[in-house]
Amino acid sequence: MAKHTFQTEVNQILDLMIHSLYSNKEIFLRELVSNASDALDKLQYLTLTDEKLKSFSFTPKIDISFDSEKNTLTISDSGIGMNEQDLIENLGTIAKSGTKNFLSKLSGDKKKDSALIGQFGVGFYSAFMVANKIIVTTKKAGEEEAYAWISDGSGEFEIEKCTKDSHGSEIKLYLKEDEKEFTSRWRIEEIVKKYSDHIPFPIFLHYTETKTEGEGDSKKEIIEEKNEQINKASALWRVAKKDLKEEEYKEFYKSLSYDSADPLAWIHTKVEGSLEYTTLFYIPQNSPFDLYRVDYKSGVKLYVKRVFITDDDKELLPPYLRFVRGIIDSEDLPLNVSREILQQNKILATIKSASTKKILSEIESLQKNDEKYSKFYKEFGRCLKEGVYSDFENKEKLLELLRFTSSKSDDKEISFKTYKERMKENQKSIYFLQGEDLELLKNSPLLESYKQKDIEVLFFSDEIDGIVMPMVHEFDKTPLRSITSKEAMEEVGTDEINDETKEKYKNVLERIGKILQNEVKEVRLSSRLVNNPCCLMEDSDNPNAAMMKMMKQMGMNNNLPEEKPILELNPNHNIIQKLIDSKNNDEDMAYLLLEQAKLLEGGKIKDINSFVARINKIIENTL
Repeated sequence: MAKHTFQTEVNQILDLMIHSLYSNKEIFLRELVSNASDALDKLQYLTLTDEKLKSFSFTPKIDISFDSEKNTLTISDSGIGMNEQDLIENLGTIAKSGTKNFLSKLSGDKKKDSALIGQFGVGFYSAFMVANKIIVTTKKAGEEEAYAWISDGSGEFEIEKCTKDSHGSEIKLYLKEDEKEFTSRWRIEEIVKKYSDHIPFPIFLHYTETKTEGEGDSKKEIIEEKNEQINKASALWRVAKKDLKEEEYKEFYKSLSYDSADPLAWIHTKVEGSLEYTTLFYIPQNSPFDLYRVDYKSGVKLYVKRVFITDDDKELLPPYLRFVRGIIDSEDLPLNVSREILQQNKILATIKSASTKKILSEIESLQKNDEKYSKFYKEFGRCLKEGVYSDFENKEKLLELLRFTSSKSDDKEISFKTYKERMKENQKSIYFLQGEDLELLKNSPLLESYKQKDIEVLFFSDEIDGIVMPMVHEFDKTPLRSITSKEAMEEVGTDEINDETKEKYKNVLERIGKILQNEVKEVRLSSRLVNNPCCLMEDSDNPNAAMMKMMKQMGMNNNLPEEKPILELNPNHNIIQKLIDSKNNDEDMAYLLLEQAKLLEGGKIKDINSFVARINKIIENTL
């Protein structure tokens, strides 16, 4: 018998299971049945694709039995089974990144926290919520040796050789004294029907029933062994929509996704003709934990003629729809299809394209309910923006789904379509202002002339907007223009600065420009300002400006030269007008104008001590 110590992270999980997530303890049975189903899936696939196992005798099923006197519960399967190395890797360790994510996601809400168990691949350990000892007896298909894994969940586990007649795994739980409810036929049936009714393998419950026969002295008790199938064992996605209840869809989603919340929506499609396939996709209410991780796990399972093929192929849907959970079941793919073939397969490409359009149509229909769509967009709006960047085929549809805050929306996000409906009569373009801080954008001096003319401006304040939106030049044949662009200024009709004004301020611009020559590219007069004395602008004539901005957004700005901004002065502002005849403090005033412009756009002041000293100096002179 070999003793092993659990990985540190496993001990953390076990402690959590036993002491913190006790309020939803029935999920342990869902997890163990789900693991058994996975083991059956794997062996079924290998008997069709692996030459060594093609002649293997295999009847896929899951058996559950209990002993109320000994207070034990046993779940067994005829699946792939495990050898010694598998036991150590699967029941002794957990991927560290997954565990750390699991622990970081805990909210203190026990119901929510327990819903994370399956998502993070730690489902087996949930059995320690109800058991003080577990023995796993297992034999890998195609191998001779069988092994027993034994642990009380206190930090160590043992593995020893044993005998087992057939392949598969048997998990025997020695239940805690106060967990007798799980040795009840009715309670087990209730949990299986709730979570596992549509697992595509039969689940049998074995139990004894005592009957009384005869009367008087001839009266006797007869104990009968019962063996009943307690789930439908039908692939739910194969059942006609008219024969399914809403509650069945919801429960299947929960067993598929390990999410305790109901799905936001689902799309069930059966296609017949030159291609035959069935799809069932779910849109969750909440983001999967790994939504923005590079190593995210695909939420879609691929089946061929009801035979599970893979749940680890990220090519089944576009990456920006990685939040979708569901099933694709094809009649036309070969059962022994390899991953390499999958990635280049025309049948799957057709299914992927059609499925994407179906999912986007369902998302579009969510817009009928403002509250529902707002919830969806808060969770997955950024993913849709990724799609605008990467999915040219569906770009227009995706643009219709985007939402932005605007200068007139009072924090309620609006669509491009709504913006167009509210455009002024002679307005030629959709105007926007892009930046990293929404509050700064709302108060930007660049908005002044637009507010004066009652023209709405969209705010592109999401980090990803800086990467995606430069690729969007129009919506529904209407151009998108930054309010900092020359085209926007010409269209909005800001007053041209006449030659007389230019001459009047020529000396001011030269003086300020000379002082700030190391800080700004140019100092010029502005026709876009109303109430503020100055603002900073990017050089729109720089051919590399857009590319450098995009690289900066992507975090690739380490070796990029710093682009100097343009300082614009408002010739109608009192401060700027007084600079014409000013004889003193030109340097202090020049830097204060630059620094206030930086602050208004959320920039940092290089020398905060000099800034404060200048402020104090001007206050002193004023007093």
